[in-house]
Amino acid sequence: MKNNVKQVFGTYEWAVENANFISGCSNNCKYCYSREMAIRFKRKTTENWHIEEVNMAQFNKKVKKVDGFIMFPSSHDITPVNLFNAIAFLKKLLEAGNNILIVTKPHFEVIKAICHEFTAYKKNILFRFTIGSKDSDILKFWEPNAPNYEERKKCLKYAFENGFETSISCEPILDDNTLNLVTDLEDFVTDFIWIGKANFLLRRLKMNGISDSETINIANELIQLQSDNNIKMLYKNLKNNPKIKWKESIKKVLNLEVSTVKGLDE
Repeated sequence: MKNNVKQVFGTYEWAVENANFISGCSNNCKYCYSREMAIRFKRKTTENWHIEEVNMAQFNKKVKKVDGFIMFPSSHDITPVNLFNAIAFLKKLLEAGNNILIVTKPHFEVIKAICHEFTAYKKNILFRFTIGSKDSDILKFWEPNAPNYEERKKCLKYAFENGFETSISCEPILDDNTLNLVTDLEDFVTDFIWIGKANFLLRRLKMNGISDSETINIANELIQLQSDNNIKMLYKNLKNNPKIKWKESIKKVLNLEVSTVKGLDE
């Protein structure tokens, strides 16, 4: 056995484990990595990905305490249709003594219910709301059934004002207005605003069954907006903001040190 240092990327930049109990997601986001993986490994199809199915084996799985955050969810979202089950699942995780990173494109109904149900667990919960643009039309284009910008901001303010720890995932960046988004939201963020590129966008669209010319053209425009030069300019404008964190996709462009974790290898 020898010591090995591995780079950390994806969800493991945020948490040591993931927890999920649903297959599919009604948000039906065009760029979704989880949708891509589910279709690739034939767990879902592009036609039925939007149908949320509870995986009872995962739902009933025995929960253990871990050191570090558990990200919930990572391969679906918490939507009103499965709110009751999500609260029961989250309760198990918290009662085991875990710290939970709740990552969601937030519905106000959902966030209000979680805040009410888990007031006693404020120290164990960190919300991370996915907001890639201030423009609700852009959000609607890429994330057809997810809440608009105003609802997501309302959720952020509600959680913040009720004493919960809050953060933002601006990944993927969906336009060139990230500076204004940061300015509009940072006062309600207690933790960090994470910024990341739209990774493997054309590949994911293809696997997810999205091939219309409008989407492909807009995807190519978005890829151009995230050119190395534009990313470097964004970094220049935000590098002194203590609330900003850069995802691995941007660190590569900037030649910044990528987070690492020590492990053991044969």
